[in-house]
Amino acid sequence: MTQISLSRRLRRTPFSDGVEAAGVKAYTVYNRMLLPTVFESVEADYRHLKEHVQIWDVSCERQVELRGPDATRLMQMLTPRDLRGMLPGQCYYVPIVDETGGMLNDPVAVKLSEDRWWISIADSDLLFWVKGIANGYRLDVLVDEPDVSPLAVQGPKSDELLARVFGDRVRDIRFFRFDMFEFQGHSLAIARSGYSKQGGFEIYVEGSAVGMPLWNALFEAGRDLNVRAGCPNLIERIEGGLLSYGNDMTDDNTPHECGLGRFCNTHTAIGCIGRDALLRVAKEGPVQQIRPIAIAGDPVPPCDRPWGVFAEGRRVGQITSAAWSPDFATNVAIGMVKLSHWDAGTALEVETPEGTRDAVVQAHFWI
Repeated sequence: MTQISLSRRLRRTPFSDGVEAAGVKAYTVYNRMLLPTVFESVEADYRHLKEHVQIWDVSCERQVELRGPDATRLMQMLTPRDLRGMLPGQCYYVPIVDETGGMLNDPVAVKLSEDRWWISIADSDLLFWVKGIANGYRLDVLVDEPDVSPLAVQGPKSDELLARVFGDRVRDIRFFRFDMFEFQGHSLAIARSGYSKQGGFEIYVEGSAVGMPLWNALFEAGRDLNVRAGCPNLIERIEGGLLSYGNDMTDDNTPHECGLGRFCNTHTAIGCIGRDALLRVAKEGPVQQIRPIAIAGDPVPPCDRPWGVFAEGRRVGQITSAAWSPDFATNVAIGMVKLSHWDAGTALEVETPEGTRDAVVQAHFWI
């Protein structure tokens, strides 16, 4: 079996010892860090996530910190989402675009104060883009990657587990809000957010000293909750329509093509680098867009490259993520489909590595 050669360029995390002890079976590389992808099996991990509670090492969600008098101005330059009403203590899902309106990342922006932000990024070198904008416009702001490693707690029992470690006040955190909590003398930001539809939290751990003590405390407190180590689950994220930057979208796609138009206040987000380009897109409308697609037949193999989507022999799109869903007894998929064929109920054909399959555009994602 081919293996990845480890080096200092492929960074470990504050929780790597715990992940390895928990029996991780597979990783991917994400922002030059190891991201677990399987513990027991994709399907077993999926079932456990939906029924219990999991601890995820998502340190690979690196932070780009903006700090200084122009931090808020810079943050607005990066995204077409209007941030003027955002208050400290809030988290916003924000498309980040370039000058053409192309997607560079789809992170969560965390507003710590008026002059300090974290951008919790997906897999891309966004730090260099943000540094370039800050220096090119000579903004009074420091842009850096702080030593912050998110630890996610996901699943229906996540509130109970967090309350046992941090107290019942954690239950009061509203969706996409965060508050500060103490753990062994360290102040940690805890947000009600995460890369699943099962509910949960993300704990922003500054520094590495408290990493394994926190990991161990969560496992100790959750023994009777059937807590396990876990990771973002392919099946569950497709069911929930959670997009993966670099898989389902790239800088060739605009937010409108990615179904993220509701996060673009293009007319009022004054200062956004890609605003003019996105105004044209908003006026004309996208010619292709991400859609949920059900693929017939037996479980499909891993989608490690785009699969062509056809109608009457003509290519009309591509599948970018796909998996068999045990709960919905079909292959669930995310695809980019042309305007002419993206309506719900449209019959399509998908060229998988195992042959052509019938498929149907869905009205909405499954969960």
